[in-house]
Amino acid sequence: MGIRGELFTTQVSAENRTYFFNVKENTKGDVFLQVVESKASEGLGFDRHAVVVFEDEMRPFLQGLDKCIEFIEKNRKEKAKAKAKKAADLKKPSAEKTGVKKIIKKKNR
Repeated sequence: MGIRGELFTTQVSAENRTYFFNVKENTKGDVFLQVVESKASEGLGFDRHAVVVFEDEMRPFLQGLDKCIEFIEKNRKEKAKAKAKKAADLKKPSAEKTGVKKIIKKKNR
């Protein structure tokens, strides 16, 4: 067992923060995942935030995380489509710009 009960650790560096994924074992033998976000604070040092997920809660936690990822990806695609449609609509000449008037005919009954 490693320092502070660490069994495995890996990290992911993002733009201005680092995420640590630490698999640990406590003194009772319970295995858990500790996810730590670390970023430089305005002063000296780092701000750290952690989430702990115990072994028996891993599957539901991952299912929730998967749902969030699916939502984010779907939302991003929908926003990209809407942005592309808006850009295409802006490129289309409107009646006001071309001087063409739209005539609406009423049906006589």
